[in-house]
Parts: sequence; C-alpha cells; structure tokens
Amino acid sequence: MKGGKSKGNSSKADSRGRVELKRIENKINRQVAFAKRRNGLLKKAYELSVLCDSEVALIIFSNRGKLYEFCSSSNMVKTLEKYQKCSYGSLEVNNPGNDIEQSSYREYLKLRSKYESLQRYQRSTRTQVMLDQLSDLQEKEKMMLDTNKALERKVAWKNYIGNLHFTVSHMA
Repeated sequence: MKGGKSKGNSSKADSRGRVELKRIENKINRQVAFAKRRNGLLKKAYELSVLCDSEVALIIFSNRGKLYEFCSSSNMVKTLEKYQKCSYGSLEVNNPGNDIEQSSYREYLKLRSKYESLQRYQRSTRTQVMLDQLSDLQEKEKMMLDTNKALERKVAWKNYIGNLHFTVSHMA
C-alpha cells in the first residue's frame, strides 16, 4: 500500500479515483472527455520531448476522423520514416521487394503532407477572403448609415419648412 491508498476499492474521500474504462454514453460528456484527454496527451508528449530531449510523434484521430498531431521535430514525415525503418527494418532484409512498398509509402506521406499543407493554405485564404468581404460589408454599412442620416436630416428639414409654410399661410 503506497501513499495510503489501496488498489481495490477507493473511498469517496479520495480526490481522484480510478475511472472505469468503458465508453462514455453521453455524447457531450464523451466529447468533453476526449478534448481534455487529447490536450493532456499532447501536453505530455511535448513535456517528454523537452524534458528528455527525445523525438516524439503523436497522431490522434477523433471518432469523426479529425486529425490531431504533435511532432517534436520539424518534420513529421521524417519522424514517421525513422519509425518505419526501426519497426520494419528487419523485414527489409528478408524481403527485398519491400523497397517498392516503402518508396510508395514515403511518396504517400509526402503527398499527404502536401495535401494537408494545401488544406491549411486554402483555409487561411478562405478566412482572408471572408475577412475582406466582412470589411467591405462594414464599409458599405457605414456608407448606408451616413446616407440614412443625411436622408433623415433632409426629411426633417422638409417637415420643418412645410410646418413653417403652413404656419405662415394661416397667419395671412
């Protein structure tokens, strides 16, 4: 028994008990838990890379297929290639035809990296276009408000002149 806690049953007095590992049924709670745990995992990966001067790559896909990744080096593709060499290096000796597969996989990773880069560029371009359109609309709104104020002054002036004319004609 380390730290006064038993491995089995934890009492309600424990501030952080063990969580039963099963799927969270409530969709909102599940999304919140995913976001918190994802951020915690990304933080731990970063801390491991800094504290231990290690190369860390982390890839997470949400249940909707959204990609979250962290790479301590500047190039995820190089880290994945390094992983592939370490993991499948012994297979290469036994299977010389594997070079074609590795080459194809490397090409796939490069293309995917370019695709993701283009997606980020496209998103930023779309965002910039939307910001420009918003700015144009704000300018148009200001012009219309100025025009509206001018028209209100003109109507007020005509009403004043009309009332003045009506008062003078009744006096005569």
